[in-house]
Amino acid sequence: MAKQLEKATFAGGCFWCMVKPFDEQPGIESVISGYTGGTKEKPTYEEVCSETTGHYEAVQITFDPDVYPYKKLVEVFWQQIDPTDEGGQFYDRGSSYRTAIFYHTEEQKAAAEASKKELEESGRFSNPIYTPILPAKPFYPAEEYHQHYYKKNPLRYNAYQIGSGRKGFQERHWKGR
Repeated sequence: MAKQLEKATFAGGCFWCMVKPFDEQPGIESVISGYTGGTKEKPTYEEVCSETTGHYEAVQITFDPDVYPYKKLVEVFWQQIDPTDEGGQFYDRGSSYRTAIFYHTEEQKAAAEASKKELEESGRFSNPIYTPILPAKPFYPAEEYHQHYYKKNPLRYNAYQIGSGRKGFQERHWKGR
């Protein structure tokens, strides 16, 4: 019997930083950097960065829910972002760097909403949780040089993680998780 794979789509600011945390988990078949949520078909990186397409930088994950449930993917997602920032993420500002969870099924929507409520009630953040939960829209893979950037350019990736403020934020808010 063939595995029943599912898709999950998350926007967490710069997509370079959103691949590695998911790529390293069991049951993950693929993690693709790309664009979603906008109006232009097959946008380029330059078009998305121009802030005229409405797209978010995002990752689309193909996973085996029997090995790695969607709920766990959402938990990993929250630990990669500042969910209280509606203007971008860390050093990256603008609409293409906003955060969002794009659900593919009603079950995913319910799990994402429950997880967001749990995070809001946890007191982990003093500001309100901004990250919206939206229906999935067409996903367009980014250019090849953006795929698995952390493997292709580990020094630049690590410098970006630190320089953007993402790594320090994660350590302050999720230490020990």
